[in-house]
Amino acid sequence: MKNIKNTMAFFMALFLLQSCSDDKMDEINSNLNNPTNVPTRLVITDVMTASAFSITGSDNSFYAGVYAELNAGCFGQMFNAQRRMGEPQLASTYNNSWNNSYVQLRTLKTIIEKCSDGGSEAGNSTTLGIAQVLFAYNLAILTDLFGDVPYSEALNPKVNKQPKLDKQEAIYAEVFNKLNEGIANLNKTSTYTSLGNQDLIYAGNAVKWKKAANALLARYTMRLSLKKPDYQGVINYVDASFSNATEELKLVNSLVPNPYARFELDRRALAVSKSFYERLVANGVADARLDGMFTKKNGAVKPFNNSISTEPDLQGFYSISALISEKNPIYMMSYHELLFLKAEAQARLNQDANALATLKLAIKAAYLKDQFVKFTAAQADAYIATIPNLTGKNLLKKIMVEKHISFYENEGIEAYNDIRRLQAVGNGDLIPLVHPNPELFPKRFGYGNSDVAANPNVKEAFGDGNYVYTENVWWAGGTR
Repeated sequence: MKNIKNTMAFFMALFLLQSCSDDKMDEINSNLNNPTNVPTRLVITDVMTASAFSITGSDNSFYAGVYAELNAGCFGQMFNAQRRMGEPQLASTYNNSWNNSYVQLRTLKTIIEKCSDGGSEAGNSTTLGIAQVLFAYNLAILTDLFGDVPYSEALNPKVNKQPKLDKQEAIYAEVFNKLNEGIANLNKTSTYTSLGNQDLIYAGNAVKWKKAANALLARYTMRLSLKKPDYQGVINYVDASFSNATEELKLVNSLVPNPYARFELDRRALAVSKSFYERLVANGVADARLDGMFTKKNGAVKPFNNSISTEPDLQGFYSISALISEKNPIYMMSYHELLFLKAEAQARLNQDANALATLKLAIKAAYLKDQFVKFTAAQADAYIATIPNLTGKNLLKKIMVEKHISFYENEGIEAYNDIRRLQAVGNGDLIPLVHPNPELFPKRFGYGNSDVAANPNVKEAFGDGNYVYTENVWWAGGTR
C-alpha cells in the first residue's frame, strides 16, 4: 500500500511538473510582437491605408488608366499593356492587387465580426459602420475589375482553400447591403471611444462616413444603369452626400505617398496619351488645364500617339503629368465625381437646365481639386463661361468628357469603369477610344495567378486568359 501511495505521488508530481513546463513553453513560444487578438481601432488604420494605396491608387489604377486612355504606357509593363503584348491576359499581371483585395476583405470581415452582436467589441457601432463601408468599397472594386469572383466561401481560407466563384449580380447585392448596414450602424451611438487619429480619413466622424457611404451608393447605382436604371436614386444619394470637397473620401497622409507619383517618378512608365491631350485641345485656350497639366519637351507637349501601333518603347521621351507629387491625395471617391454623377443622372432624365448647372459646378470642383498644381476659381469661371447652352446628347457628351478629364491622373479605375458602362448602354461614342486594335480592349482584368494556380474553380474560369478581350462583366451586359 505504501508503495502504491509513493507511486501515485510520483506521477502526480510528474504531471504537475509537466503541466507547468507546458505552460511555460507556451509562454516562451508566443510571439508578443505578433498578437492574435488586436483591438479593431488599430487594425482598421492599416486597412484604410492599404485600401487607398494598394487597391485604389496602384496597379489597378495604372492599368485601368492605360485601357481608358487616361494615360499611355510608354515603358516596361505599361508599354506591354498599351500594346496588348501579354500583359492584359496574363494571370501574373494583376496578382498583387488580387491578393491585396482579399487581404483587406478578410481583415474587414474580422473587424465586422468583432464589432457585431456577440463579438468581443459588441457596441462599437461606429467602427462597425466604417468597416462595412470599406468592405463594400473593396468588394466593389474587386468585382468591377474581375467580374465573378470567389466571395461567399473565400474569406475563411482555413476552412475552404478552393472557394467557388460567386456571380457578380449577387456580389453587387452584397455591396449595397453592406453600405446600407454601414449607414444604419453609423446612425447609432457607439459605446466605444472615437477612433480619432486612428481614422486617417475622417478622424472617426460618423456623419462624414455616412456621406461617403451615400456617395458610393450614388456611384454603384449609376454603375448598374444597364441592369437597373435608377437615375433619380443617383440624385437622391448625391444630395445626401458631400456638400463640398473637404468631405470627400480620400487619403492624405505625409507617411503615405501618392502611388502614382511614386511609380511615375521611379519608372517613367506612363506618358500623356494623345487622345486625352486632344480632349483638352478641343476645349480651347480658355481651358487653363491645357497649359498646366502636362510637362513640355522643347517648349511643347510631346504626347504618346496611342492611335498607332508603331510608337516606340521609350522611357523619359514623352511628356508626363505636371500634377505629380507624392503629397497628392489618393482619391477614393471625389467631390467632382459626385457632381458629375448628378449631372449625368439629370441629363438622362431630360432635366437639361439642371444638368447644365450641375455640370458647371462639377467642372469648378475638378479645377479646384487638391493637387500639386492648383488652378484657381477665376480660371474655372473663365472656362465655364465658354460653354454654350447645351442640351440632349451634346450635353451628355460634355458631362462625360469633362468627368473623364477630371479623373486625371490617378482616378484610373473609375475612368475605366465609365468607358465600359457607356459602351454597355450604347453611349460608347461619348468617349471614343483611339487604340489601333479596338478588338483588344480589355473588358475586364484577368484573375490573379495565386488562385489560377491553386483553385480549380478560378483556373477553369481563367482558361488561357483571352476571355478578357471577349467577355463583359455582368453589369456591362456579360454573364460573368
